[in-house]
Amino acid sequence: MMTSLVPFGDQAALAYFDDETAALRFAAAVRLAQKPWVVDVVQAYKSVAVFFDLKQTQFTGVAGYLRELGTEPVPRAHSEPRLHHIPCCYEWGLDLARIAEHTGLTAEAAIRLHSETEYTVYAIGFCPGFPYLGYLAAPLCGVPRLPSPRVRVEAGSVGVTGRQTGIYTESRPGGWNIIGRTPLELVNVAAGYFPLRTGDQVRFVRIDEAEFRRLSGQRL
Repeated sequence: MMTSLVPFGDQAALAYFDDETAALRFAAAVRLAQKPWVVDVVQAYKSVAVFFDLKQTQFTGVAGYLRELGTEPVPRAHSEPRLHHIPCCYEWGLDLARIAEHTGLTAEAAIRLHSETEYTVYAIGFCPGFPYLGYLAAPLCGVPRLPSPRVRVEAGSVGVTGRQTGIYTESRPGGWNIIGRTPLELVNVAAGYFPLRTGDQVRFVRIDEAEFRRLSGQRL
């Protein structure tokens, strides 16, 4: 259920929902409607931002339409997520020992829980294409960020913190605990390659270093 709808600047409306599932389905419904004035739809956890063309409509008109749309169920066939299997080499888990210490798990148990869980992409941000994936299995939750962020985290690094896991799509500073690394290229800005989108589901597939080298640079 939509809980509120407010202006987001002068060219967007921001809708809030009771939970992530409701937000995902609403975003799917807006995209499915294919209104000519919709410029973009950005879902993040329990919110959905709908950007519109000011030359075609105004906030009041958009708000009225979105409130009405928010009361209609989205056909399940149009809200089924895509499932991606992403290889992950846990031998590159720089912070496995820290994760094990904070959770009381063995490193092997942490890997098993991380790779057996199916995650949903609830938001994309921080750097181009970075997927915020939720939620970790309960025993793996609660690991805080590093006390001091690393100056450089390699592209493909898979991190965990709190209830979330995510993938560094570019090399940059970062403070998440690195549990593994994928060899895949998950973003190419120049080519417009962004294979993951909110609502998609992700499952990590455990691989060894030899398989990591074999798959290095391949795309999803």
